[in-house]
Amino acid sequence: MTTKLILYPNNKLWMAAIKPPMYSVAIMPIWVGSAVAYEQTQHFNSTVFLTFLGAAILILAWENLSNDVFDSETGIDLNKHHSLVNLTGNKLLVFWLGNLCLGLGLLGIFAITWWQRDLTVIGIILLCCGLGYVYQGPPFRLGYQGLGEILCFFAFGPLACEAAYYSQTQTWSIIVLIASVLVGVTTSLILFCSHFHQVQDDLAAGKLSPIVRLGTLRGAQVLIWSSISIYVLTITFVILGFFPIWTLLSWISLPFAIKLCRHVYQNHDQPDQVNNCKFIAVSLHFWCCLLLGLGFVIG
Repeated sequence: MTTKLILYPNNKLWMAAIKPPMYSVAIMPIWVGSAVAYEQTQHFNSTVFLTFLGAAILILAWENLSNDVFDSETGIDLNKHHSLVNLTGNKLLVFWLGNLCLGLGLLGIFAITWWQRDLTVIGIILLCCGLGYVYQGPPFRLGYQGLGEILCFFAFGPLACEAAYYSQTQTWSIIVLIASVLVGVTTSLILFCSHFHQVQDDLAAGKLSPIVRLGTLRGAQVLIWSSISIYVLTITFVILGFFPIWTLLSWISLPFAIKLCRHVYQNHDQPDQVNNCKFIAVSLHFWCCLLLGLGFVIG
């Protein structure tokens, strides 16, 4: 019994450190970009799709692992018990494990490049990796200047979606660029929500996150308007003829948006209560993007 009581919290810490639900952030841009490609060409290369999917997951693993390493150097994760560096006590191990994930992920992207005899996809993904590095990596640490959400929007929105589309078609599309705005916004909301419960830690480490800059109440209001924009933009793009009407399936995710906004607005200044809001944001992102892509496939 004692052993179970000791291991259970530790297991929960490991799950929180690995963050399995967060990997939808890597999956959804590939899904939406490929879905738009299918809608426009009626062609789908499953080998390229699955290779890209695996590579994206590995590259996101690198970003998560390296961020833990970089955050350990600034002291911002001192009270973050589920940091992999804190759990393992071995920063070097986490650093090289992250680099291994990056190498394997890029190997998958190189495979797509080799199949297509075209360097475009690897070029876009290297740019995404660059944005991921300057987010937390020294000497840039742009996330500490409150720019993380902007970097996140471009890396997981326009760049990743266009790369996925190009991997299927070897052409460009204004439609996937428009769809990528919704993917980018919902992805950035996850990062935005991760700041509400750690204002004091951010302040102590000199991190000027958007919530530090805005305050928790104004941040909650920004979250509400950002969430509304997702659904307003979707129906606008349908009316303008950019999206098939089936993409309105993404409105099924609206209850998650309402739950997220209500929860954050009611608990924005209570760290112990609001610390789970990013997982509600993950659910919003997952269902909104999954159904948006499905709308393109059906359409």
